[in-house]
Order: sequence, then structure tokens, then C-alpha cells
Amino acid sequence: MKRHAEFGCCTEGEKMTDPKFEARLSVLAGWAREAAHRGHPVPSDTDLETISRLKDASTDQVDRQAVEPWLPTIQWLLKQAAFGVAAPHQQLPVELAQPLGFTEMAVEVAGVGEPEPVEVSAAPAEPSPAVPDAVPEVEVSLVDVAPAQKGEAEGTVTVVAKIKPATAQSKMPKWESDARESVKAAVKKFAKPLQSLLERDANEGDTRLVVTDLLCEGLGYDKFRDLTTEYMVKQDFADYGVRIDKQLVGFIEVKRISQKLNERHLRQVQMYAVNEGVEWMILTNGQVWRAYHLTGGLPVVVDMAFEVDLLGPESVAEKAEKLFYLHREALKRRKIDDLWKHRAATSPEALLDILLSDTVLDAIRKEVKRNSGISTTVQDLATVLRMEVVDRKLIAK
Repeated sequence: MKRHAEFGCCTEGEKMTDPKFEARLSVLAGWAREAAHRGHPVPSDTDLETISRLKDASTDQVDRQAVEPWLPTIQWLLKQAAFGVAAPHQQLPVELAQPLGFTEMAVEVAGVGEPEPVEVSAAPAEPSPAVPDAVPEVEVSLVDVAPAQKGEAEGTVTVVAKIKPATAQSKMPKWESDARESVKAAVKKFAKPLQSLLERDANEGDTRLVVTDLLCEGLGYDKFRDLTTEYMVKQDFADYGVRIDKQLVGFIEVKRISQKLNERHLRQVQMYAVNEGVEWMILTNGQVWRAYHLTGGLPVVVDMAFEVDLLGPESVAEKAEKLFYLHREALKRRKIDDLWKHRAATSPEALLDILLSDTVLDAIRKEVKRNSGISTTVQDLATVLRMEVVDRKLIAK
């Protein structure tokens, strides 16, 4: 088994020209070091670099035998890296913390004297249990043999082993795997129609036709049950009202494909959402999709959950990973919540509030004193940060 002492064996040119590649590789490297430390076999650093470059763990350019057991884990890590999450392996879901099909078990074996290689079996006083006719093949690898601990019977031996069933199954629910496949297929299928619309500068009506097809074929919406076109909001009309299980959950505003999405368009769909009391707003020109969350109150708070360019340079897998959160089944289960909450918590405005808080300013004051011997006040530090460090446009907000 190869231990990963160092990763990141990309060229200097890649480091300088593709920070996203570097971020993906750093995320995978951090995870691999920790997994290897726990005794798990992990993909080689070359395979991790290839996955980081292609942004897809399902590629045939890597050692499939090494990568396959970790496929859901690596795809999850790539998704977190795409949204800027640092060291996501530290919050790895339990089911992704070990390769598919591996479980750990500890067995106590009665013995005498110093620990020796033992065969795990039932206690001598008990009859051996009947073995089923069909027993699946398993791979067992010894991890550790430990002598009796304090409080245990003398001669007790603890055997820790890894047991891998002959077949390993993904933990991903069927609805999710089906939805992801549908979105990925749609990203591929609609690339050419969208490019054609862009090249001929199609009008808003033609753009809306393609958007409707993508919503229905790729994102799982029924055009009669889930989508209401020209949804009336007071004296205006939203392009689409989106219903899930008969409940209005959001609005979609469509612009012609050549038109750049802007703040005016956002204010338009925001007005619809405020008036109808819904929390999701989607702006699109067919090529670019932006999803926003609206939190009611005075004033209302609008946070972008994600943006994806279906004709942009990202891989199909990366585009599909983002667009998946607008799939009917994903939106129904509120899979998108973590995205907008993370984006809101790390927005420039939120970080500025933290930076200018008394707790942080006092810590900076102490650090200035320790480094320079000069005493200052939190008020002076706040003034310097506002006037000379932070972007004035951000302060104005």
C-alpha cells in the first residue's frame, strides 16, 4: 500500500494558470493522507492528479481498481471543492469515510499466554452454527492483533480485520442516481441546441422553448403539473411559476440567450418572489443558470446558491453537479439548502461583519502589540480596515 506523504505533483505552469485544479488536488490530497493514515488503500498521487485535472473520478485514465471503491467519496469531495469548501474531508459523511463494502469489526478470542496468530471461531463450549448453503465470497485482511487490556480476562486477544464483500454497492439513493444521470445527459444533449441559439442570436421566445425542454427532459418537471407559464403576479407576469406537489416554490425568469443576466433581472424576479412569498428564484438565458434564495423580512435577504454556464469551460460532470440542485427531486428534498447557506455564510458582506467585530478587532489589536510593541485601539483598527483595506464598494453596501 502506498502512503501519501506528499501530493500536488503538477507542473508550475498548471499551478499558476489553474487555481481550481490546485484546489481540487489539495482537497483530494488531504483526504488521501488521512485515509491512508487510517490504513485504507487509496488511489496513487498520479491518479488523484488526473482526477483533479479532468474533474471526474469515473474516467478510464486512472487505475479503476484503486478508484472504484472510493468513487462516491471522491465525487463528493470534488463537489465540495467546486463550491470552495476548504478541507471537506474533515466533515466527510460517515458512509463515505471508508471504501465501498469495507467494514471494521473487533472479535475477542479466548487464549492463553502471549498473543499468537489465531483462527476466529465460536467459543468451544458452544456448537458451531450451521453454515448457509450459499455464502458470498469475502476478502479478509488483518489490521491489528492486540493483547488483553485492563479489566479483560487474561489471555483475551482482540483481532481487528477488514471484511470486503464480493460485491460493493453505492450508498446513493436510487432517486438521486437517476436524477444525476438525467441531468448529465441533458447537459450533453442541449449543448448543441444552445450553441445554435447563441450563434443565430435567437429571441426570448425561442430561448424559452429550449429552456422548457431542458426543464422537462433533464430536470424532471412535468410541463402541465409542475410549470405554469406566464404566471400572473399582481399586474405582471413571471415566465414560469414552479410547483412541487401543488405548492408554489419558485419562479424562473428567462431572457434571450445573448442577453447578459444583470441586477435589473434579479430585481424583477425578486419582486415576484416577495409578492407570492416563495424562496427560490432562477434566472437563465438558457446558457447561464443562476439560482437565488430569498429570506423574508425587512429588508429581504437574497443569496446566490450557484451559477453554472452550460457552454462554459467546465466539464460536463461539473456542470451537471451544479445543475442537479435544480432537479425536481433534489429541490423537493431541499438538497440545495447547504449551498446557499454556505454561500451566505462566506459572502464578502458576512466576512466583513466578522472582520469588524469587536472580538476579531481585539485579537488584531493584541497581535499588533505583540509584533510591534505599539498599542492601538479597536476603533483605530476599524477605521484603517474600512478606509484603507476593504473595498469601498463593499463598505457602501
